[in-house]
Amino acid sequence: MRYINYAGRAALAVADGYVDLERASRGRFPSEPMAVYARWTEFTTWAGAWLDAPDASLVQPLVSERIGPPVPLPNQILAVGVNYRGHAEEAGIALPAEPMVFTKFPSAITGPFGSICLPPGSVDFEAELVVVIGTGGRHINAETAWNHVAGLTVGQDLSERETQLRPPAPNQFSLGKSFAGFAPIGPHLVTIDEFANPNDLQIGCSLNGQEMQKARTGDFVFSVPELLESLSTVVELRPGDLVFTGTPAGVGWTRDPKQLISAGDELTTYIEGIGLMRHTFTAGTTTASE
Repeated sequence: MRYINYAGRAALAVADGYVDLERASRGRFPSEPMAVYARWTEFTTWAGAWLDAPDASLVQPLVSERIGPPVPLPNQILAVGVNYRGHAEEAGIALPAEPMVFTKFPSAITGPFGSICLPPGSVDFEAELVVVIGTGGRHINAETAWNHVAGLTVGQDLSERETQLRPPAPNQFSLGKSFAGFAPIGPHLVTIDEFANPNDLQIGCSLNGQEMQKARTGDFVFSVPELLESLSTVVELRPGDLVFTGTPAGVGWTRDPKQLISAGDELTTYIEGIGLMRHTFTAGTTTASE
């Protein structure tokens, strides 16, 4: 199943377009995209039955640029650093014994297509597999952790390196990774049953058509189940929470010379079996909301 946020409304992506969730369920499920996560088991049971016998009259044409983030307002965004062996090698960092965890703030969320405003500094790209929690809890066992996952989506852990690494220690990882638009996700949330092997997916990104990152999630230091087990020993994972699982080798900051994002650049990010995001970048800073 592919769940999407279409023009601010909960929907299912189907082969010929999309189906509005509120309309297809006759009001059983509301249009608000976040509402479904609190009822994820009920929703997936209903959606599976509907997809087995779909009503073609409800299918509408889909315009990719109208797809928003599948989780527009998560309670928590947990992120993991140095979780690909290749990335640890390029950064000259020893493999961690335990997951290296930081946060991104929910106000950084944006959709899979559109323009992102660059803050001053050095903005880098980090393609990431993002786990969306369906059934929360504490002390989740790795052996059953996939049962707690609503699905997987594509993400970018965009990072302004100067803020991130600003002294004194501890560095400002969470701030450097939480500017407006620095947590794009989408286009689809894909349920685990859609993957032949959710533990080994191709991931990558290109900047202005030049391939920057290409790897497989099988290169993880800590698998998704291991991450959920570790995180849930401290944090109560809740429906709709996001876990950014780390980035592979190829980030711009470790290149010689550095290759960072500039105004006018186009960044595409993909994961096998999920889809592709596309963003352009503009100069300047956003203004405060009135």
